[in-house]
Amino acid sequence: MPSLKCSPALLRHVALLLTVSYLAGCSSPAPVASASCASVDHPVFDPAQRVNRGIFAFNKVVDDYALAPVARGYLHLPNFFQRGVHNFTTNFGEPKVFVNDLLQGNLKRSATTLGRFTVNTTLGVAGLLDVSDPMGIPRHTADFGQTFGVWGIGNGPIVELPLLGTGNARDAAGRVLGLAFNPFGTNSDTVKTLETVNLVGGVIDQRAELLPLTDSLKKLPDYYSAMRNVVAEHRAAFVQEGKQGSTQPEKGRCQGAAQDGF
Repeated sequence: MPSLKCSPALLRHVALLLTVSYLAGCSSPAPVASASCASVDHPVFDPAQRVNRGIFAFNKVVDDYALAPVARGYLHLPNFFQRGVHNFTTNFGEPKVFVNDLLQGNLKRSATTLGRFTVNTTLGVAGLLDVSDPMGIPRHTADFGQTFGVWGIGNGPIVELPLLGTGNARDAAGRVLGLAFNPFGTNSDTVKTLETVNLVGGVIDQRAELLPLTDSLKKLPDYYSAMRNVVAEHRAAFVQEGKQGSTQPEKGRCQGAAQDGF
């Protein structure tokens, strides 16, 4: 059974996050353009904007001098290595996606996730190869913030978390819960090692994927507002995707966000 608990593993995760990035908390695979975004409501309520901007400035310094340079270097590594990291971290996260699919009451999505994890873990050599896509088993993502949205919990105000990034209060709570949740239900040394590899590799891989977005947003007059609004748009579409129970997420995301690589 999955377990939820605070443990040394959680503390290790937090420490690693503090050393690598604030953007991992709001990142997810880049969607493909769709015309459906216009119908998605993404209100922005930012009553603590002054405080949020101060934290955002700190986060930006951390990103500019720590994670972004590492991510740019990562992009110069061989493509097969980058693809292996991406596949492994994606597959390692599938159990959390599966749990959220079940919590959202979507048996079709949960069956798809379970099928992907089983096939990629076995035939895909512990997830290093993605053999599910060629087999017609599409990937989707899900997290606790999306689940809370599917349950009808409102966005709440914008919250800028130190080193974890921009989001609304609902997604911030979901992000913290995601860090604490251990779907494997074990603290074996092997699992701990894999969790560490997954965390570090996933953060760097996701940050590299977001470089086109952040590079474009930094050119705008107000980087904070631009990032906040793009994240709000993306997350609103993500919650709508969960409500629709889509197993083909690329058909339901925002065109504007997709053009920026988010």
